[in-house]
Amino acid sequence: MASVPVRFVLCEPTHPGNIGAAARAIKTMGFDRLVLVNPPADHHGAEARARASGALDVLESAEVMASLAAAVQGCGLVVGASARHRRLGIAEFDPRECAGQMLAAGAGGPVALVFGTERSGLSNAELDLCHALVYIPANPGYSSLNLAAAVQLLAWELRAAQGITLDIPPPESPPATVADMELFYEHLQRVLAASGFLDPGNPRNLMRRLRRLFNRARLDQNELNILRGILAALAPGSGERHWRGVPPPADDGTP
Repeated sequence: MASVPVRFVLCEPTHPGNIGAAARAIKTMGFDRLVLVNPPADHHGAEARARASGALDVLESAEVMASLAAAVQGCGLVVGASARHRRLGIAEFDPRECAGQMLAAGAGGPVALVFGTERSGLSNAELDLCHALVYIPANPGYSSLNLAAAVQLLAWELRAAQGITLDIPPPESPPATVADMELFYEHLQRVLAASGFLDPGNPRNLMRRLRRLFNRARLDQNELNILRGILAALAPGSGERHWRGVPPPADDGTP
């Protein structure tokens, strides 16, 4: 199997056939880690198995998770796939750039490629957990790619990228995980709300912008510890959850 520790994450796929075809797509490129977030009940039924065609091992070993946060737990780089440009202030790669970034980040631990549901793609809440997007350029008049086709294209780019020697020094500190960043965002919101800078009754837009700012930075553990230390020094005790009754961040669907 390929050396890049990449998870191919399908968020709420609706068609079992697409799941089977995605399993086949990643196996042909040398990968085997398929993760399904809230798949249909028959996600490894007859249709999926028929489309997997020779990749039943990947299909049957696919992990099922209840949330995207659980699916990308421990990943230092999470990239969401999109069939269109998004005006979200989030870093955006083309497929080749994405493969190079994931290959480099994969040297330090697991990484994830995330694909949204067939009908609407990734939601704003799901994009909040992504460090960057990968945009697959296609016919502007008809840019809709089949889910498995998108998986195949990006898996091929990852396989091709492994033939390129990258002179990248090892990181001084491992990347901050998604779970660590979520704790940081909760801590940050508590301190901002307590200071009066953030209205605790309406924190969503500001917190989403701050998420995207820090996600673009792709903090490592040392950097995250520095920021958590600053917050704790400015507001002693603020590292405790539900501090002074300030609620944790939640998504309201606002873009």
